[in-house]
Amino acid sequence: MWWGTAIEAPDPAALARFYSDLLGWAIGHEEPGTTILAAPEGSIYVVFQQATGYQPPVWPAVDGQQRAMMHFDFQVGDLDSAVAEAIALGASIAVDQPQDNVRVLLDPAGHPFCLCRDDG
Repeated sequence: MWWGTAIEAPDPAALARFYSDLLGWAIGHEEPGTTILAAPEGSIYVVFQQATGYQPPVWPAVDGQQRAMMHFDFQVGDLDSAVAEAIALGASIAVDQPQDNVRVLLDPAGHPFCLCRDDG
């Protein structure tokens, strides 16, 4: 059974709070070096763990630099307002934007994530 995903960060509590505010998910557990975000729909978790010597990924990938090894995709109804909300919470917009219906942003630790407009 899949339980969740672990994300490395220099300040896991702060990054967990960013995603908690962005998604409206509760902090399920917190201890030094680890903060767990709980999805409201069930027992799926995102664990944010302390990473010593953390190097933020570069997106898009650049040879010889730390590349992103995963990213989140979030479906949104209004792309512009979702981007504005994420920026207000501490995200930044990535320079490269490969699609009109998707915005690539960087969370406060530098991980890329995508806001994808629901065209359905």
